[in-house]
Amino acid sequence: MERGDKTVIDGSGLILGRMASIVAKRLLQGEAIDIVNSEAIVMSGRKNRIIEDAKEFLNVKGPRWGPIHYRKPSMMVKKTIRGMLPYKSSHGREAYKRLKVHLGVPLEFVNVTKETIDEAKAERLGGGYVTIREIAESIGWKRRVGT
Repeated sequence: MERGDKTVIDGSGLILGRMASIVAKRLLQGEAIDIVNSEAIVMSGRKNRIIEDAKEFLNVKGPRWGPIHYRKPSMMVKKTIRGMLPYKSSHGREAYKRLKVHLGVPLEFVNVTKETIDEAKAERLGGGYVTIREIAESIGWKRRVGT
């Protein structure tokens, strides 16, 4: 659960929006949080529709002017949480600095007990869902060694 003063959360099977709102609130309260298995976090809805929306989102503006659209699952999760923080204020920036999101489980967290968020589990969904990994792969992410 805690590693020093950091909380380690296993993202496997958690709904992205619900998890992000809970994590954002805890970051604002001063907690330092590491999220592992970020590629196994899910978004609710029809798979085809979500992937279609993600591809359409990439066509907004261009790389020269922004905005920056991430394809890496950990950055997609981190940006979602950032959207729930007042990151333009000093309080929000400090909270955002306390967040770390990892692909898989890094070696330093292998033997650490990981927390999960019961209110954000995908088991409660009646319909379908798609993992962040599937979305990222459909928009061009290729996992490289060390990422």
